[in-house]
Amino acid sequence: MSTVTRRRVGGSSNHPEDTDDNPTPTSSTNNNNGNNTPKHNDSPSSSEKKIAFDPRDLDESKANPKLTLMEEVLLLGLKDKQGYLSFWNDSISYALRGCIVMELAFRGRIAMVKDANRRKYPLSDRYIEVINDKLTGEVLLDEALKMMKVSEKMSVASWIDLMSGETWNVMKIGYQLKQVRERLAKGLVDKGVLRTEKRNFLLFDMATHPVADTAVKGNLIKLVCMMLTTHVSPSAIEAVTTDIPFAYLRTIAMICAAYAANVLENALLFLEPDAREVAFNKVDELMNDYSTWPFAGTGAAKMEVPPGTELSIEVMASVLNVLTKMDAIL
Repeated sequence: MSTVTRRRVGGSSNHPEDTDDNPTPTSSTNNNNGNNTPKHNDSPSSSEKKIAFDPRDLDESKANPKLTLMEEVLLLGLKDKQGYLSFWNDSISYALRGCIVMELAFRGRIAMVKDANRRKYPLSDRYIEVINDKLTGEVLLDEALKMMKVSEKMSVASWIDLMSGETWNVMKIGYQLKQVRERLAKGLVDKGVLRTEKRNFLLFDMATHPVADTAVKGNLIKLVCMMLTTHVSPSAIEAVTTDIPFAYLRTIAMICAAYAANVLENALLFLEPDAREVAFNKVDELMNDYSTWPFAGTGAAKMEVPPGTELSIEVMASVLNVLTKMDAIL
């Protein structure tokens, strides 16, 4: 499968042709028979340049978060100054594929197949389908969305396995999403959160991505600690993340995915040992409550889901159900 490059939509271009090497003369001298009537310049200024794009490629009906679930989990796992993940972490790749599925569900692109008989099957084995094929503008999300659209309907567990390359079926090896971590890191560089450096690792050089905007990661860590060490209502989270749909559920999904990816501990390093123990117990509770459908637990059962989105939110529960079965967190 060919690698899809990130398309820049906004911002001015740095191409040499976009710069004006012939500045307008400032002299008031005019050789047109002494006519001093100023001439209006009809050419647009550099600040008025228009960017052409296909409106079908972008969804501006709702505010989308600056960072996707995958980027948030990756950011939690990266070492701030070194700019790379732990070499011993073999869980994050699978968890990131689960985040892709949940992100598409939160953005209203996929949902469970509406079939009353689906409840006869385990949550992770229920089929999902594309309900909106409009592109999101995020490369990995759009690549996964296109695959789901042209493929036969498959379960959440099957899609996560296939996108992770966990299959013996040579006919479906093309479903694997490659270089996900590197592409996510480059996306964070484009967003100004990370920067790119080269580090020497004895036998080879490797591109690393240290944190450039520490405020973004700091706010993410504060959100995680607030969720896990205090009693936070959904309205409080939605007040912090204004105009982002499913803000509370997104936060829970991010924390659970980070836990499954073995990177959550990085956000809890500054807590006291007792508070850290409370936080991990809270994560276990969240994983148990939100990995079933309907949601279980006292708080989760009372969670209000916007009408018409139940099938999409069920996808989140299904992904968390798959992640709870990972060997790393059993």
